[in-house]
Amino acid sequence: MAERTRAVVVGGGIGGLAAAAALHRRGWEVTVLERAPSLEPVGAALSLAPNGLRALDVLGVGGEIRDLAAWQGDGGLRAPSGRWLSRSDAEAMAARFGGPLVLLPRATLVDRLAALLPSGAVRTAAPAHLVDPGDGKTPARVAVGEEEWEAELVVGADGVNSRVRHALFPAHPGAEYTGFTTWRLLIPLPGAEFASHETWGRGRLWGTHPLKDGRVYAYAATAAPPGQHAPDDELGELRRQFGTWHHPVPDVLAAARPEDVLRHDVYHLARPLPAYHLGRTALLGDAAHAMPPMLGRGANQAIEDAVVLAHRAPDLAAYTADRLPRTTGIARRSVQAARLNLADGRVVCALRDNLIAAASKTVPALLLRGFDTVASWRPPYPSAEEHTEYRH
Repeated sequence: MAERTRAVVVGGGIGGLAAAAALHRRGWEVTVLERAPSLEPVGAALSLAPNGLRALDVLGVGGEIRDLAAWQGDGGLRAPSGRWLSRSDAEAMAARFGGPLVLLPRATLVDRLAALLPSGAVRTAAPAHLVDPGDGKTPARVAVGEEEWEAELVVGADGVNSRVRHALFPAHPGAEYTGFTTWRLLIPLPGAEFASHETWGRGRLWGTHPLKDGRVYAYAATAAPPGQHAPDDELGELRRQFGTWHHPVPDVLAAARPEDVLRHDVYHLARPLPAYHLGRTALLGDAAHAMPPMLGRGANQAIEDAVVLAHRAPDLAAYTADRLPRTTGIARRSVQAARLNLADGRVVCALRDNLIAAASKTVPALLLRGFDTVASWRPPYPSAEEHTEYRH
């Protein structure tokens, strides 16, 4: 890049910070505008698959994030009684996909990405809206209150209810409710020993995963109308719905406090966007392709978006061509996975569980094949850790 050009990133979540860091490495002058008063993330923990870690390699931090890998033993899928439906081997998974699955607190990744940016690059308490997406002759314009910014690139990384997306594609229906709600918690649980697992019931699921720092990350989901809340508190609701499930679920619920539990209805973009850009403005992460979290792909896809965008910019048509087909396919599979995970009929669930158990015994790697095209993704250029000349 012959001269420093300005990029404004709207949204300071994982995707926005990754995009800012990637653009900064490419020589852009970057400003991140975050509407919240701080970068403290909403959420508990997340999983990074080998594809997401390879994207972080482009930023030079993949290695240190891999050191946080917590999935050191076997895990798998269980029934509420505790019966194992399928077992997974961490070493086999790493060998198949070219790396480990890393579970870490969301705040850890946010802090690490923010540290890649120069001082003053992030402005909090700065709710922004897109004034003009720009075109081939004029810059894009973003406003924060009475202040207006011009930029050669604006990145809409402002989440599932993206205002930037609505400004670019006002005829798009926007986010739709998936039909289920989720709970998440991250708590210390001294002395707990168990294999990482996800458990599928009838219209409900639960996951429990030990992290490397000694805490436990747990999440749950159930089909529910939108906007519902527990009559007492969400911890009480979790105990009613999951308190009789297998170990360690009761122990996790007994150790948690009401304030530890986060509840959110899940929305997604049921209709794909026609493009991930217009003029000089691009969308990434949930703003571009919000999807159900069943495949654990939201953060991974956002980080992929970020490094591809930085590589392609300012050619945003090439960015759309790279990202739209892949993310649309993954989003579709995430919807299908949600339907399978949260199936409610007694007969359907029994058939699902028996088929999974049988497939796991006869062809152990069968259940992993569906992740091959997702987890095997690699950046279309060398990583920063392989070639330092990536920095311009």
